Amino acid sequence: MSRRSLNILGILILMGITAAVSIFAYIYIVGGSGEATEPLTAPTLDLSTATPNALETQVAELIATNEALSTAVAGSGTDAEAEATVESTAEATVEPMSATVVPTSEATEEATAAVAASAGSLYRIETSGSEVSFTLTEDLRGQPTTVVGKTDQVAGDIFVDFATPANSKIGVIRINARTLATDQEFRNRAIRSEILESASDNYQFIEFTPTSITGLPDTVAVGSTINFKVIGDLKIRDITQTVTFDVSVTAGEDKLEGSATTTVTRAQYNLQIPNAPGVANVSDEVTLDIKFVAAVVPA
Repeated sequence: MSRRSLNILGILILMGITAAVSIFAYIYIVGGSGEATEPLTAPTLDLSTATPNALETQVAELIATNEALSTAVAGSGTDAEAEATVESTAEATVEPMSATVVPTSEATEEATAAVAASAGSLYRIETSGSEVSFTLTEDLRGQPTTVVGKTDQVAGDIFVDFATPANSKIGVIRINARTLATDQEFRNRAIRSEILESASDNYQFIEFTPTSITGLPDTVAVGSTINFKVIGDLKIRDITQTVTFDVSVTAGEDKLEGSATTTVTRAQYNLQIPNAPGVANVSDEVTLDIKFVAAVVPA
């Protein structure tokens, strides 16, 4: 090989090395440290539009019935007439409820207690004990590798109506994507700078906005585990797609513990993998998992 050819080859190699170094430097610098720039919060769940449940309706009927019976008794002329009025009113209006006359004040107190018990509980996800993760596969230096990224930076509200689970609601679930971390710092910086672009304040958070819940049972007992599906809009960067999470929750009086999982594709969100030496065949499918602990919010 002539000296001229060697010089050209040397220049090309140098240019390739320089380009690679430039890419690495860009990813490393732009990727940042992964620290959040603002506290993690999620929109407070709006409970003002909750649909009245069956128990609330029954309580209202009970109050109305007792008021009617009390009025009938007070307006009757004789004890015999009062007794007949009570019996006829009870038969006409209280089936299958008891026909026993309860003083209005006592009935109101019982009704209030019943409504309070049936109104359910609001829980708020805590970072302690909670974790969001993504899982995908790639070939790293020729070896099949499973990549897992994790963060505990997740927030959101969950309302559980134990008497009428259909009235339960889930608020916006917010995740700080900037804090997602794998077992390699360079990969973390590539995720923040090039893939999720979470180093940008505009794309720091991933949000899931539930739109419907399916598969809830008719009742939920404290301490029981239930399985259902949550459908909603998952926003990553400026792209929103409808996804369905399979959810399992164990409901306690003071806290909820549960998990949710779904699968998305990088193509859905136009998540491009930057060229990096030794990295190939990154899977299109990505599994998203949320493990959460939520504490009851004091009334």
